[in-house]
Amino acid sequence: MTGTLDRPHVWLPGASHPEEPPLLLLHGTGGDEHDLLPLREHLAPTAPVLSVRGSVLENGMPRFFRRLREGVFDEHDLRARVDELADFLTTAEQEYGVEPGSWRAVGFSNGANMASAMLLQRPSMLAGAVLLAAMVPFRDPPTADLAGKRIVIANGRRDPMATPAGTEVLAGQFRDRGADVVVIAHAGGHTIDPHVLPRIAESLRDRAGRAG
Repeated sequence: MTGTLDRPHVWLPGASHPEEPPLLLLHGTGGDEHDLLPLREHLAPTAPVLSVRGSVLENGMPRFFRRLREGVFDEHDLRARVDELADFLTTAEQEYGVEPGSWRAVGFSNGANMASAMLLQRPSMLAGAVLLAAMVPFRDPPTADLAGKRIVIANGRRDPMATPAGTEVLAGQFRDRGADVVVIAHAGGHTIDPHVLPRIAESLRDRAGRAG
């Protein structure tokens, strides 16, 4: 079946020549496709951007997948939503002239968990990721080959959901699968700390430079 681009999203073309790898922005619970657009200026100002709205509603708030309660994911739904988003990305690649699998996901909270799940379940879809306030998506994660992928995890030391212990588990799962993992801790809670954005941008530039 041919995919469509009916899902709410924002596409912003890149301004560099040759074009940088695109960013895939994935918002947190209650956000939408506009929430994370300001991150482009901080992380990769000339990169193309695709920002997508979650397709699940929880009490009227968009999310990327269902949860059974706070901190407990519906993993059956999560796996189905990963495939759903992957199909959308394949259509977007064709529509917007994006090299398949070149997306660098940038997700916050629920969006970060979606990006983590996609890396583990559909690793060929993403070149890497920036995970902000990220939790462990799967109790028993799939086997995946993440060699060559840079994954940045930026979590708060006082985050009650994305805890330091959980961050270690998540980073370990990625490293065990061959990823190049950078963990950046900040002093806050379940939020995006603007002070870490320059370090994240430097990490993205470093990876792009080595890949080139």
